[in-house]
Amino acid sequence: MPAYAASGTGSNGLVNKEDGMNLMVPKFDGRKLLPAGAAADVRHEKGLKQAMRHLVGSVSVVTAGVGESRTGATVTTAHSLAVDPETMVVSINLSSSTWPIIRRFGHYCVNLLAADQQAVADLFAGRGGVKGADRYLGADWTTLETGAGVLVGALASIDCEVEHIVERHSHALVFGAVKAVATAEGMDALVYSHGRYGRFAHPD
Repeated sequence: MPAYAASGTGSNGLVNKEDGMNLMVPKFDGRKLLPAGAAADVRHEKGLKQAMRHLVGSVSVVTAGVGESRTGATVTTAHSLAVDPETMVVSINLSSSTWPIIRRFGHYCVNLLAADQQAVADLFAGRGGVKGADRYLGADWTTLETGAGVLVGALASIDCEVEHIVERHSHALVFGAVKAVATAEGMDALVYSHGRYGRFAHPD
């Protein structure tokens, strides 16, 4: 493939790239992403956090550790990376108490919460100041392959062995090789958007 080099910017906002094919590539301009006439509050300063409040996310509890070293966090960022081989990714804040435990034990389990498990989500979010192994109180837990906590009654629990870690800015992306999966059927999912929980109905 030819290596294209930019040769200048025209008055039409396009970047000219000369490769013998006369290609014209639009110059990126965040102010032009909205169609003409669109009703929106256009902000030119950084506003990613506010923008992401519109995203409806599945609520998961990521667990790690064993015994009194157990802890975990509530996240909306867990997702699958690949199904061959089966791989998960979670994003964990480097200041979170869960982060050093994931590094120490080399495992984690993603527990996708059902709509009636909001109390578990609150505990693992640290509401009320609950920390460490105390976050496991009031719910039933088991384990699969790695020893990380598996929530009984979750929509699904995906047990992972840490495969790779990328630390970037305030967070770590933790890639996990899936070692075991437990699933349930027929339950509504717990979701989160705009600072509040919601329910996603299971299809009949």
